[in-house]
Amino acid sequence: MNPVAPTPKSKPSRSRSNRPSDRRQARKKARVNTRGLYLRAIRDAFIKLNPLNAIKNPVMFLVWVGTLITLSVTIKPDLFGPTTQKNPQLFNGLLTGILFFTVWFANFAEAVAEGRGKAQAAALRSTKSETTAKKLAPDGTITEVSSSSLRQGDNIYVVAGDIIPADGEVIMGVASVDESAITGESAPVLKESGSDIASSITGGTRIISDELIIRITADPGKGFIDRMIALVEGAERTKTPNEIALTVLLTVLSLVFLFVVATLPAFAYYVKSPVSVPILIALLVALIPTTIAGLLSAIGIAGMDRVAQFNVIATSGRAVEACGDVNTLVLDKTGTITLGNRLAEEFIPINGHSMEEVATIALAASVFDETPEGKSIVRLAQRLGARFDIDPNQAQGVEFSAKTRMSGTNLPGGREVRKGAVQAIKGFVRSRNGNDTPELDAAYERVSHQGGTPLAVCLDNEIYGVIYLKDIVKSGIRDRFDQLGRMGIRTIMLTGDNRITASVIANEAGVDDFIAEATPEDKINVIQREQAAGKLVAMTGDGTNDAPALAQANVGLAMNTGTQAAKEAANMVDLDSDPTKLIDIVSIGKQLLITRGALTTFSIANDIAKYFAIIPVIFAAAHLQSLNIMNLTSPNSAILSALIYNALIIPALIPLALKGVKFRPLTANQLLQRNILIYGFGGVVAPFIAIKLIDLLITAVGLA
Repeated sequence: MNPVAPTPKSKPSRSRSNRPSDRRQARKKARVNTRGLYLRAIRDAFIKLNPLNAIKNPVMFLVWVGTLITLSVTIKPDLFGPTTQKNPQLFNGLLTGILFFTVWFANFAEAVAEGRGKAQAAALRSTKSETTAKKLAPDGTITEVSSSSLRQGDNIYVVAGDIIPADGEVIMGVASVDESAITGESAPVLKESGSDIASSITGGTRIISDELIIRITADPGKGFIDRMIALVEGAERTKTPNEIALTVLLTVLSLVFLFVVATLPAFAYYVKSPVSVPILIALLVALIPTTIAGLLSAIGIAGMDRVAQFNVIATSGRAVEACGDVNTLVLDKTGTITLGNRLAEEFIPINGHSMEEVATIALAASVFDETPEGKSIVRLAQRLGARFDIDPNQAQGVEFSAKTRMSGTNLPGGREVRKGAVQAIKGFVRSRNGNDTPELDAAYERVSHQGGTPLAVCLDNEIYGVIYLKDIVKSGIRDRFDQLGRMGIRTIMLTGDNRITASVIANEAGVDDFIAEATPEDKINVIQREQAAGKLVAMTGDGTNDAPALAQANVGLAMNTGTQAAKEAANMVDLDSDPTKLIDIVSIGKQLLITRGALTTFSIANDIAKYFAIIPVIFAAAHLQSLNIMNLTSPNSAILSALIYNALIIPALIPLALKGVKFRPLTANQLLQRNILIYGFGGVVAPFIAIKLIDLLITAVGLA
C-alpha cells in the first residue's frame, strides 16, 4: 500500500437553497417537523403522568396528588363531610380538570424539550449503520467482518468510498474524509498518520480519496456518535447541582405552604367560615411555585439543546451550567484571538548579510517544514530568488518541539541550519561558540512591536537575520472580550511568542492578562492557580499535550479535529473545531442561569397575586369583603380564575424556557436588579390583570 496526498477532483458545489422553491420546501419541512414534535410531546406528556415519573418533581407531584383528591370529591362530594357548596360536583370537576392540565402542561414542557433532543439524536442515528469492515490481521491478510465485531486495538483498511466503521486513529496513509454527517461541513478534511491533530477519525464519516489504515480506539456502543446520541437524546441527563439546589428549595417552600394550608381550617372554623378540602387544595396549588417547577426540567434540557444547535456536544448538563459560572477564560492566541496560520511577511538581514543570503538560509531551514508558516517562508524565499540546491535525500529535517523551540535542517558535511525563537537561536549559536549582536535585538524588538512573531535563522554559529511572521487579530474580538469583562470574566491569553509581541497582541485584543513563551505545562499551572483562588476556569485545546489541562479545567472544550486524548479529557467537543466558540458557550451557560433565575423570580411573584385572589374565599362567610382587593365576582370565580391562570402560564412560558431569556453582558448585581424589575414586578402585575379578565369571562359564561 502506498498512500499519497489526495487531490480532490472538484470543489464542493455551492448550495442553491436560496431559490424560492427551495425556501418553500424548507419551510414546509420545518412545519411538518414541528407538527410531529408537538404530536409526540402530547403523547409523552400523558406517559409522564406515571406516578414513578411524577414523583421526580416534588412540587408537581403535590399537584398530581391534589388532582386525585379533587377527583375523589367530584365523584363523592361528601367524602370529607357535608358541603355547603352550590353544585359541588361541577365546581370540584372544574378544579380537577384545571389541576390535571397544570400537571400535564408541565409534562408537555419537558416533553417538547426532550423531543428536540430526540430529533437531533435521530438525525445522528441515521448516520450509524451496520457496515462491513476490512479487518487487517498482523500477517497482512484482510478479512471482511461486521463493524459491530470490531474492538479497541483492531486495525482496519479503508479505501475511497468506504464508511469508517468506528472511531479510530490513522496509523498509515493520507486521505480526504467527508465529515459532513457529523459536522455539517461539506468540505473534505485531510487525515494523515503521524499528525497530532489530523490522525483522529470518527466512525460514520466517509473516505472519499486514497486509502488509510486505522487503529480502532472505541468498542461498539462507546464511540463518539454513540455518546453524542445518548447525550443529545437525554438518556444520560442528570440534574445539575444548581438544578438540584433549586429543586430542594422549591420542595421546602412547598412543604412550608402545605403546613400553612393544613392549619387554616382551624382559623377558618374560629371565624365561622369553614373551608372545604377542594378549596384548601386550590389554595395550596396557588401558593406553591408550580410555574418554575413545571419549567425547570425544560430549561435544563433546552440549555444542552442550544449548545448542540451550536454544533457543540456537551457531556452533561453540568458542563453547560458550569459555563454560566465561569470566572476565567484561558485562551490560546493563535487561531483563537488571531487568525492563525502566521505567514512570512519579510526577511530582515543582520550582521552584514544580504537579503539573498537570509532568504537562502531561511529556505534551507524550512524545506522540510510542512506547517503553513514553514510553507510561507519557502514561498517568500523562492520569490526572492533563493534555491535549495542540495539533494533532499542527503539532508535531514529537524522537527519543531516545544522544548527546543526550533526546527531546521541538518545538511551534508555536518552543517546545521536552524530557525526558531530568538532566545532559542541565541542559545544554539552560543553552544557552538558563536555570538549574537545588537542588530539581532533591534530586529527582534522591531518585529515584536508590530505585533508580529520574530524568528531568527542561523547557519552553524552565525545568525543571518530575522523572519517577520505576521499575524492578525480577529475583527470584533475586542468587543467580545469587553462583553466578558462586563460580566466579570477574566481572560488570559497563552502564547509561545515573546513578551513584547504578546503584550502588543494582548493590548490590541483587550485581554486582561497574558503568559508569553508559554509551554504546555504553563496551561495546567495557570488553571490550577486560578482554581486555587476559587475561580471556575474554561479553556480550549486540541492536542494530546492539552489533555491534562482540559481535564483540570472546569469547562474543557476540545476540537473535533483534535486527538482522541483531548476529546476524552474535555467535557465538550466542538464539531466545527472553532476555538473562539468557547466565548459563545460561556454566553449560553450564562443565558441558562439567567433564564432559570428570571422564571423563578416570575413564578414566586405570581404566587403573590394568586394568594390575594383566593384569600377572600377563605373568609367569605366571615363577611371580610375588604380582603377582596381585586373585586372578583365570587369565591368560586376567584378560585377558578387563579388556577386557570396558574395552569395556562406554564405553556405560555414554554417558548421562553426553550429559547432562553435574551442574554446581555451584565454583572450579577445588574442582572439581579433587571430580573426584579422585569420579572419580579411583571410577575406581580400580570396575574392581577389576567385573573381579573378570566374572572369576567367565567362570570359571562355563567360558571361563577
